[in-house]
Amino acid sequence: MTEAPENWTADDLKPYVDHLLCVFGPGRLIWGSDWPVCTLAATYEKWISATEQLLSGLSEEEARRVWCDNAVEACGLVAKA
Repeated sequence: MTEAPENWTADDLKPYVDHLLCVFGPGRLIWGSDWPVCTLAATYEKWISATEQLLSGLSEEEARRVWCDNAVEACGLVAKA
């Protein structure tokens, strides 16, 4: 989002996210905040909200993979319930 135009919306990012989901699928994407750099373009809360909107077409399991599970698996971590 730091490369998005000023006053961006989730709709500005949607074509890119849709392309990534189509090419790689939710099983191969990891969400990242780019914090604190992201705060140059928007609040952290706006980035979370935009991501929720952008992933709203996924199942709960697919969204969880993007938000958390793929990172846990890629880094060899143990997720705590």
